[in-house]
Amino acid sequence: MKSAVLALTFTSCMTLLVGCTTTAPDKSNTFTFTADLPKNFAYVATVWYVPAKGQKCDLAKRDNLNPQFNREWRKAYKPDSQIEIRRVSKGCELVIYQIDLEINATYGDDFGDMGRDSAGISVREDLLSMDKGVFNTTGESEFSGQCQWMFRTVGGLRRLTKILDCKTYDQAGKPIPGKPSAAFTLDQLPGKTVRLKINLAEEERPYMKDTWVKVPNGWKRCMGKGFKDPYAFCYGNDKDFSSFIMPDGKSCTIYPGCTENKEGPP
Repeated sequence: MKSAVLALTFTSCMTLLVGCTTTAPDKSNTFTFTADLPKNFAYVATVWYVPAKGQKCDLAKRDNLNPQFNREWRKAYKPDSQIEIRRVSKGCELVIYQIDLEINATYGDDFGDMGRDSAGISVREDLLSMDKGVFNTTGESEFSGQCQWMFRTVGGLRRLTKILDCKTYDQAGKPIPGKPSAAFTLDQLPGKTVRLKINLAEEERPYMKDTWVKVPNGWKRCMGKGFKDPYAFCYGNDKDFSSFIMPDGKSCTIYPGCTENKEGPP
């Protein structure tokens, strides 16, 4: 019976890819990835490994699975992930190559009331033309970005939904092409901490141009040709507007304040 339980535990650990172990992680072969995210945000990290320099092995996918952290982020989320730098599979030495970061954020109670964007970390033996991340005296390196909600309406009732848009910024605070990212060499990482810091823009904006009109208290949705018009562009008509449905089911005429008898957005 005990052997059956042990076998089941081992199988579960391999299936979940969460590094199930009873011993402390080897700091010489691991680093910590963590994230400072806004409220209702979470990340999923997928780690990719490739054969180490000089290795000629070619593993099947089942022998080089990609560990995932926070895959069940809606149920259980942990900001800190202990990530292996080197591993061995069937005698093949593997090294970390890339971490794909999925940034998820929710804005309502329904399962689909969420937005998603991406970020990433590259790891190489050497970095020539790429900018290498810098660690401070406490062994931490931080890279950052900013996310913004973009709103739109969908369906015949014009239900309001949101799309998440995340960008990286230069030192002057201006957005630049690309998603938040960082790059490191293999020898930089042992025992260190890499942190992703995401800020949320205070102001939201329409997802599609010429579909909403800015008014003193927020945004009003253009009527277009009627509720059956899937795009409902304004085309210069700044007098005919439609109602829309908020994620909580409330019928509104202005976003984000819902009703127009307020001095400004809440």
